Amino acid sequence: MRKILMGFCLLLPFFLRAQAPAPLLPIPTQQQLDWHEKEFYLFIHFGPNTFTNKEWGEGNEDPALFNPTDLDCDQWVRIARQAGAKGIILTAKHHDGFCLWPSQFSRHTVRESKWMDGKGDVVQMLSEACRKAGLDMGVYLSPWDRNHPLYGTDQYNDVYLNTMKELLTQYGNFFELWWDGANGEGPNGKKQEYDFKRFEDSAFRWQPNIIIFSDIGPSIRWCGNERGIIYSTNWNLLDTAGFRRGEGSPAMDTLNRGNVHGKHWMPAEADVSIRPGWFYHPEQDDKVKTPATLFQLYLQSVGNGGNLLLNVPPDRRGRFHAADSAALVGFKNILDRAFQQNLFSTASIKSNQSSTASLRNLLDMKNDTWWMGDGKEPLEITVQLNEPTQLNALVLEEMIAYGQRVQSFAIEARINGAYQTVFSGTTIGRKKIAVFPLVHTNAIRLKITGSKAIPVLRNLSGYHIRELDTMLPK
Repeated sequence: MRKILMGFCLLLPFFLRAQAPAPLLPIPTQQQLDWHEKEFYLFIHFGPNTFTNKEWGEGNEDPALFNPTDLDCDQWVRIARQAGAKGIILTAKHHDGFCLWPSQFSRHTVRESKWMDGKGDVVQMLSEACRKAGLDMGVYLSPWDRNHPLYGTDQYNDVYLNTMKELLTQYGNFFELWWDGANGEGPNGKKQEYDFKRFEDSAFRWQPNIIIFSDIGPSIRWCGNERGIIYSTNWNLLDTAGFRRGEGSPAMDTLNRGNVHGKHWMPAEADVSIRPGWFYHPEQDDKVKTPATLFQLYLQSVGNGGNLLLNVPPDRRGRFHAADSAALVGFKNILDRAFQQNLFSTASIKSNQSSTASLRNLLDMKNDTWWMGDGKEPLEITVQLNEPTQLNALVLEEMIAYGQRVQSFAIEARINGAYQTVFSGTTIGRKKIAVFPLVHTNAIRLKITGSKAIPVLRNLSGYHIRELDTMLPK
């Protein structure tokens, strides 16, 4: 019995160390964690503007204008999957008020168009295509309505709520509901006072697992620009008290960076269009972003701890244009090549911390394993490569289920026998892709020089991204 007790006492520190750390509040919900793992998905702007060559419709367009000749939602989904996108968000209703489903609460819908003799439903067709392909779907439902005669009155909030109920109860589960802050005049010259609290409560009642996007959430936030860029410091936290969507939102810089001590877990989503405009314009067919540009946007959004929402507008046939499709597939090819070979997969790893029992969890590339230090500062982790290797990128991940902790870090490479700093950073979050000029080294050292609590890390991997060789200075 004495030997058993002694053995138990020897093992007790390891058992305690394996226990989950105390969370650093606020922490994400399971729905937010699932959203983080999506990383990249498509936006689809489609409607009367596609046929009028406008970006913002007036609301008085003849519904007959909406008449795609070869609408193919299966093609949208097929290209999305080939591009590596995890979902599609459709502009079910833009500011012009035109509904891509036959809403019973509007007379400005696909029902009044010539398309499919008024019997079509784009939301239904896309939801079926996504379901068949195993792709998630979300909807953009503009509160602003430049067509509805009740806009600007108390009754319009009921109208909007009813249209939202149609979408959220008739087409299956959506992963995201997208609100922007636009609030202009309706056909009667009045603006609307939106009842967003009622909208939020109702949306969560109809779909408890949905993620709601806006300037101030409640689930995720706008990154503060429409260029698809999240800057290097990105806290998944935001203070929302006293702010409103649209003109009353936090400053653009705050939306991009978040608040270091924010009260709400509110990660950033970066939206950008593959073309200069959000809707299809034939004169922009030669202005589609290149695969290399899309890869850079990925590094500047997903690589800074957020998600990338890339708009791809269908043309007047109702299909993705060949130029857009080619750019998407080319982007996926670059992405696959970039992260195909993890140079740390067979490396050895050590730390200046005493808690090294599970240190190799950092190299297993699993989402459910982690390692934390013992509080010694600065925390140092050294990856010893089997032979001198060229690399120019590290991917770092925190175990954000326990909160976001790291405030500053540095990456050092051993070159000619001495360590040299090749990258200095601030936040890590769910993912940080740190890129730097190509180095030839046999050891990499990560130093975490500042943190709000003991860092809890999930994965650490290294790469030679050849596309970066021509993008970064020597």
